[in-house]
Amino acid sequence: MKKLQTLALVSLIAVVPTLLVWLPFFLRLKSFWGIPLPQTGMAAIVANYDGPIYLVIAKSLYNPEFIKWNFQFPLPLEYYAAHFPLFAILIRALALFLVFPYAMLLVTVISSIAACYFFFLFIRQYLNEKNSLFLTLVFSILPARWLIVHSVGSAEPLFLAAIIASVYFFQKKKYLQAGIWGAVAQLTKPPGILIFVAYLGAYLTTKVKRNLAFKLREIWPIFLIPVSLTLVFVLFKIQLKDFFAYFHSGDNIHLIFPPFSIFNYSAPWVGTFWLEEIIFVYLFGILGLLRLIKQKENTLAWFTGIFLASLFFVAHRDLIRYALPIVPFILKAFSDVLATKEFKIALAFLAIPIYLFSLAYISQNIMPISNWAPFL
Repeated sequence: MKKLQTLALVSLIAVVPTLLVWLPFFLRLKSFWGIPLPQTGMAAIVANYDGPIYLVIAKSLYNPEFIKWNFQFPLPLEYYAAHFPLFAILIRALALFLVFPYAMLLVTVISSIAACYFFFLFIRQYLNEKNSLFLTLVFSILPARWLIVHSVGSAEPLFLAAIIASVYFFQKKKYLQAGIWGAVAQLTKPPGILIFVAYLGAYLTTKVKRNLAFKLREIWPIFLIPVSLTLVFVLFKIQLKDFFAYFHSGDNIHLIFPPFSIFNYSAPWVGTFWLEEIIFVYLFGILGLLRLIKQKENTLAWFTGIFLASLFFVAHRDLIRYALPIVPFILKAFSDVLATKEFKIALAFLAIPIYLFSLAYISQNIMPISNWAPFL
């Protein structure tokens, strides 16, 4: 009974912010707080990037002929290989009962609840229940980019839910559950392979420090992660006739040498010199990593460090979205600060700009779709 009550409360924490974001669009308000809003209702939510891309995959399963004859996006066919299949497959499954756009939003909402619930279980290892619920509330809206992606059709909530669950089970040495959830993350988004690298690093360093032998029979489930990546590439081979289609998907792999190339304002996915907040992303990432190391959180430090290192090579204006997988662990690193009265006052104040930013971003991040028929 207690677990059901907790799940219900965490579900409200996950869903209510999303419903509040949806409300002005659902009511077709012309503006909110002076922010002009599109008059297309919930279609504005569904049309947010990269939701329609996943709808195309859900309907086509990467079949190039089906895509070519049914969708008019000015995108090369190989572009779709940059988007991994699990989120789209779940949309297709729920579309047995709902039209595809609303199936996509439902998958996103369910995944958001799962992400918040696993975050609660994870952070509950370090804090009492009251503070754990508060940190879960923080996680549901901060950073604002996370609130946005779990309020539109997006694979990020499923990705984060799988990452948090996998790390939670890995910490408890439940390697089979960790491997399964790691595979879910890998089937959802390409950076999932970094979980495997982090687990190998965490496991091996622990064995070396304690002068223990490496036991493959103990750790074998984490190899489900690279196996699942291979299965994705097999799918690409069958549908797109190219096992390495992901690496041929155009300029969608935003890892560029040298590091910090994001400050090249002429880069295709940057396009601006207004980038000072990127420094703060790096700052909080590095500080969080150092705190995790100081707290002797070996697994969390390995994952955060590996992922943070990759972020230094990402040249994309939307760096905060790429950094979302480390957010749960950065929150843990600063949990002693976030649980204070001062931060609670600050968050109450920040709730308004977080909400306004979310409305403004969603209203401008819409893919142009003139004919919705192929998506239904």
